[in-house]
Amino acid sequence: MKRIITIGREFGSGGREIGRRISEELQIAYYDQEIITEVANRTQLSEDYIQQISERKPFVSYPIHIGHSFYPIIDPTVHNSVQIFAEQHRLLEELSKKSDCIIVGRCADYILRKQSPFRLFVYADMESKIKRCMERQTKEEDFTEREMKRRIEGIDRERAKYYNYFSSQKWGARDNYDLMISTSGKNIKQVSVALAQYLKALLF
Repeated sequence: MKRIITIGREFGSGGREIGRRISEELQIAYYDQEIITEVANRTQLSEDYIQQISERKPFVSYPIHIGHSFYPIIDPTVHNSVQIFAEQHRLLEELSKKSDCIIVGRCADYILRKQSPFRLFVYADMESKIKRCMERQTKEEDFTEREMKRRIEGIDRERAKYYNYFSSQKWGARDNYDLMISTSGKNIKQVSVALAQYLKALLF
């Protein structure tokens, strides 16, 4: 069985960078944006569209009453979201069988649960997340700290709804992970090196 590391992360916690750096240290495959690209190829949907709804809970409208019958209001986004998740599920199964790897987000810890992945969750306090995001934002974004805080809260709220909906588990709950690590006030490179050493001793 291949060794699989899944990473759940709060927005701005540095989880994506940690995953990439660990993969370089351990010399194993790393999947993140690559998943979006491949799902787009398979579904014929644009990468931007998939990125927008790939971590958002499908919105299922309540049924409307006409005469003596109820008719559901069907939102095409719901169908696409479920289609994307199903294709993502198939892709993750394929990738996990190819080689040792790190997979960021995408409910990978739940989808691949039968393969017993090492499940890591990365989080940080709001001050650290705002600082990290402000340092990395582009000139086009130009968020104030207050705007960035709202953005972080919104993205994490949508990630939680998405994960909870498709996994029937609670995003960020400690019982669902093997290791939870805070990056508050920490150097991401140093954290990554330490984690890589730990994972190498534990899994390889």
